[in-house]
This record gives sequence, structure tokens and C-alpha cells, in this order.
Amino acid sequence: MAHISGNKVVLVGNGAVGSSYAFSMMNQGLCDEFVIIDLNKEKVMGDVMDLNHGVLYAPSPTKIKAGDYSDCHDASIVVLCAGAAQKPGETRLDLVNKNLAIFQSIIDEIMKSGFEGIFIVATNPVDILTYATMKFSGLPHHRVIGSGTILDTARFRYLLSEKFNVAPGSIHANIIGEHGDSELAVWSTANIAGMSLKDYLEQHPEHEGELDSIVTNVKEAAYHIIEAKGATFYGVAMGLMRITKAILNNEEAVLTVSAYLDGEYGQQDVYIGVPAIINRHGVRQVIESKLSDDEKALLDQSVTTLKQYLP
Repeated sequence: MAHISGNKVVLVGNGAVGSSYAFSMMNQGLCDEFVIIDLNKEKVMGDVMDLNHGVLYAPSPTKIKAGDYSDCHDASIVVLCAGAAQKPGETRLDLVNKNLAIFQSIIDEIMKSGFEGIFIVATNPVDILTYATMKFSGLPHHRVIGSGTILDTARFRYLLSEKFNVAPGSIHANIIGEHGDSELAVWSTANIAGMSLKDYLEQHPEHEGELDSIVTNVKEAAYHIIEAKGATFYGVAMGLMRITKAILNNEEAVLTVSAYLDGEYGQQDVYIGVPAIINRHGVRQVIESKLSDDEKALLDQSVTTLKQYLP
């Protein structure tokens, strides 16, 4: 397994998500060099200037610049945020055909540069496009990662924290499956500071009937945000930064990313949101959580939904 060296990150796609990710990265001081590529070169130049003017106040002096696909040749990570955005009333899966064609041309250009790093995919439908990135690039599947349900899990933990008045970092509960309408909450392993959610609810029975509405709110969050302001970007940008940090710092962190299943959960040849160990090589291992029968059936259904759209 090749070790990915250096701390250079290239962003492809400088829209709302991409530019928010660039801002998050600068604020964390995670990489030595950050390159932005987009067809709208004027906006890239404006963002590069704006970001560089804030470097003085960042934790470390990241070199931020505009670039092109040749800059990918020595990148540790290329983050893909390019593509058509989800419009009001559209599901993520409605974007498949538009974005597959865009990705084919982008990835061809990136691989021509000699890129040998790790892809992080954010564009929707993220599970389908992560699979396509693996196929189009020819890279091993552990070096192609999608943002998966990292944002859904963050939304889930935030809503649970609000309900139980406990910090989100003390809640351990995951959303897995498609980053979309067929995703599911893994209630069977959810816990608060090590206490199972089942035991916690026995002490706080007044909350027991409220759990289903939390999952509904997680699933519908994107639609409400898109209706209110046109797009979701801050939350997913923070999630992308978290994946990047886990890779560059070789953290062995467990995050709910879109990872390739090769027998885990009884499934093959699909990318889907599951907990996985992330380190400098990409996905080191998919964590196969013990699911209840109902949860396993819902995950199987989610896989079936995605497989209808695979390129």
C-alpha cells in the first residue's frame, strides 16, 4: 500500500461547497499548498486573493493559488466539488446523468497529470459519483472516498444533542446508507457517553416517541436548506475538511464516508455511507457494525436503490 506523501490539496469546483471548503481548510491550516481549479477563472482569482488576505490570521501560512489540472500531478488529495447542483424539488439521484458526463472529462484530465493521491468526492449523487471516480480513474478503491453520510451523521448527532441537552461530541450515533432518501439511522448501536440509547431512554422516557421525527428531520434537512437559501455548503464543507484532516494527519479516525463494500454487510461492488477507518492511505478498513434485522433490511434496500444508477 503506497504511502501518500506531502500536504498539497487541489480543489476542483469552486462553487458554494468548494469555496466554503477552501475557507475551512485555511482556518485549520491543514495543508502547505491549496490549489483551486474551476471553469470560472475570474471567481477563482477573486477567492484566491480574498483567502490570501486572511492567511495572516490562520494557524499556518497556507500557500493558496489558482491552478489547472497539471497541478494535480503531485497533490496528496484532490477534492471534487464540481458539477450541477441540486435544485429545489430535485433529489440527489436526479443529478446522475448530468454529473457523470462532467466527471468523466474532469477525471481524465486529472489522471493525465500523473496524479497518484487520494480522491475525496463531494458532488451529488455522491455514492454514484464516488463509484464512477474509482472506475474512471483506475485507482484502487481505498484511495477514492466519498463524503457519504458524514454530514447526515453530523445532523443526526446535533439533533440528538439538542433533544437530550448533551454535547454532540458525547453522542455516538450514525446515519448510514445512501446520502439521500434511503439512508437509515443505526439506533441499535447508538449511545450517549457510553450508555446505550435504549438504557438512556429508560431514564428519560419522555423522549421515546420523538426519535422517528429526528430521522425525518435529518433526511429532509437538505431540502429545507435548499428552499431557504439555494444550497447547502457550510456543513458539508466542514465534513470534507474533517476527512482531509484524518488523511493528512494519519489519524485512523472512524468517519461515516462513502466507502467501497467488498463483502462487508453482505454487499459487493458498491460505494455507500458506512463507518470506516481513515488514515494516510485512504480507507484502511470498513467497520462492519452489528445491525438489527430491520436495519440490515433498510441498508440492503439502500444498496439496491444505488445499484440501479451505477455506471
